[in-house]
Amino acid sequence: MKWVLALATAALLVLTVPRFDYSWLAPVALTPLLIAVHLETRGRLRFLQGWLAGALYWFAVCYWIQGVLEREGGLGSAGSWAALGLFAAAKGLHMAFFALGVGWLTGKWYTLPAIAALWTGLERTHGPLGFTWFLLGNAGIDMGVPMRLAPLVRVYGLSFSFAMMGAGVALALLKRPRREAAWLLALPLLYLLPPVPTGARGSQQAVYVQPNVPVETEWTPEQREAINRRLESLSLSAGIRSGDPAARLIIWPETPAPLYYFEDPGLKARVATISRLAQSYVVAGVVGRTADGQPANSAVIVGPAGDPLDRYDKIRLVPFGEFVPPLFGFVNKITAEAGDFAPGRRVVVFQTGERKTGVFICYEAVFPDLVRQFVASGAEVLVNISNDGYFGRTAAREQHLKIARMRAAENRRWILRATNDGITATIDPSGRLTHAIEPYIATSVRTQFNYENRLTPYARYGDWFAWGCLMFGAGVAAFHHRGRMRFQFGSTRLRISASSSRLR
Repeated sequence: MKWVLALATAALLVLTVPRFDYSWLAPVALTPLLIAVHLETRGRLRFLQGWLAGALYWFAVCYWIQGVLEREGGLGSAGSWAALGLFAAAKGLHMAFFALGVGWLTGKWYTLPAIAALWTGLERTHGPLGFTWFLLGNAGIDMGVPMRLAPLVRVYGLSFSFAMMGAGVALALLKRPRREAAWLLALPLLYLLPPVPTGARGSQQAVYVQPNVPVETEWTPEQREAINRRLESLSLSAGIRSGDPAARLIIWPETPAPLYYFEDPGLKARVATISRLAQSYVVAGVVGRTADGQPANSAVIVGPAGDPLDRYDKIRLVPFGEFVPPLFGFVNKITAEAGDFAPGRRVVVFQTGERKTGVFICYEAVFPDLVRQFVASGAEVLVNISNDGYFGRTAAREQHLKIARMRAAENRRWILRATNDGITATIDPSGRLTHAIEPYIATSVRTQFNYENRLTPYARYGDWFAWGCLMFGAGVAAFHHRGRMRFQFGSTRLRISASSSRLR
């Protein structure tokens, strides 16, 4: 039954994620595993139960990794499934340590907040330890009351609340003393926080260019010229329209096309023509070069006069997609670049006239701490350029969009999300969608947004809450484990002494 309960938590967590999207299950998703851990006295088995739940969760939610590695990574069917299995096994260790630690926290008057803090703190370690994606708190993006926490302590505040609710239900089912669940009485205090703003409407205009370039295209000179013409045509058709004001931004997404803007005079001339005719700033996903010639996944901005103004190089690269980690040289990369992409070294905020624009690229949407740096550096609107074509027709597109929506709510900024073939969308400062383009078509459309300049507490102060949770949750668990070990060691000594006396 304990193993069944661990499997139940994995299933409940998966059901909170798109495409299932049963987000109302988030507050009870951890309950079965917590019951199993409470009933299990052996630490080794608690660890394995947590690992099983975590591995199955990551395997099911990130199933699309297999298709990416098979189609674009060149690993074949067997190799790609094996790689997904190894990935899930590694990611499952986070929940394994959570289950192990919870076993040392049960039965205390502060069990509830300690469990929630341990879960939240371990979630914060996903990114620094190699890969992060859909966290428990992301399920609450459409929940008005929990979302009041987002601009204060970001997605981790929602994760903390859901974990504490799940622990409260577990305590009730285990018939623990009511005082242990008294911490749940603090949750209604969320109603005292400022409500999520409603009815945001934009007065500025931007143009999305969605070229719908197939990821499997073989890039001959003729194909490159064809995509350059398509991008130009789509940009001008929506960028210059009789009776419409000039768009502030024309946004090209990240594409599978190798757009060497700085090395291709023809492409540079096309972008200059677009910006001058439309009197707009053009943001384009291109391949840049570092000072020593290495390729970089970059975003360039070109001003209304047709001149490139600045460039941002992607800082957080995708493992196996844009670089191959050490010791894994046998794995093919998804990108067609001759060498690994070089990571960017600095956050760049583009000066667009009297306004400032922050551009982050694709997978960087999953890193709240990085997106926050654009806002803290002065960005008044955020642009996310992405190529979700590598995901195929999987739920990864919806998952990625939901993650990006949380970034908007945390920073109270509009996000203009331009993708190669969907989901291209406009996100308001509350994390709501105000506009979305039909995927898998080549098109260009106008959208509305606003500039915002007020900093949320999270944008101003950063990740103090999540790291504090890790220190508190892990610290308390370690303290009690150490104390239990001392008690057991002491009891053993007493038993030995008693036996010796009887022998004498």
